[in-house]
Amino acid sequence: MRAVRAFMAAALIAGMAMPAPAQEVVVSASRASANRDGFQGTSLPIITLRRTADFAVQRVAITGDTRDEALRRKEIYAMVKSAIERARQYGVELATGDYVVEALTLENYGNLTLSKDRRPDSERTSFIVKAKLEPGIDAKAALERISKFIKAVPPTGRAQMETVGDLTLSVLNPDQYRQKIIEMIAADAAATAARFGPDYGVEVRGLDRPVEWSRASLSEVFLYLPAAYVIRPKE
Repeated sequence: MRAVRAFMAAALIAGMAMPAPAQEVVVSASRASANRDGFQGTSLPIITLRRTADFAVQRVAITGDTRDEALRRKEIYAMVKSAIERARQYGVELATGDYVVEALTLENYGNLTLSKDRRPDSERTSFIVKAKLEPGIDAKAALERISKFIKAVPPTGRAQMETVGDLTLSVLNPDQYRQKIIEMIAADAAATAARFGPDYGVEVRGLDRPVEWSRASLSEVFLYLPAAYVIRPKE
């Protein structure tokens, strides 16, 4: 089918376009009965790539309420530094960012911002703790590793660490899966068009969009392109 072959060639060319810079993104979703695995993110197309996420991610906050402002801030940043120094020992990594993730290091932790907490003379800062998901380390094991690390970081003065929200996930460079997703779309479109006979072809849109993502389960994500195709009679 010439139209389908042309579509597949165009799809592959789109997949080989200049990639976006590699980045790590946070994948979050809320529980909902609409998804058989208990999670629902954005509206999903039918064709998705389901895979294990790269990291389990837990946001934490360090809060200090020492009355003297200078000492309070010194204690908060000292506890952040202590956490960074202990992270490798407990098999976790620290990072910042609500959406795109950047490593938190001894060189940049001073850039963390402080915000007012609920109590008077109280401030806080937050960052994320990551545990790599790999064979033998599922979401439950990753959470246990993160929890063990959090308990191991001693308070500094009146500064203390606590978790914020639920465990979520992150994915390294989602656009690296673009080619695979386009191949899946092309194969599905070709198979569907073939059912209508040789007089029909495919029109597809959305292949030029960035790869999007949604949470699929406790440790998996859906990766997809917001693409759609239509089967039309050949002109």
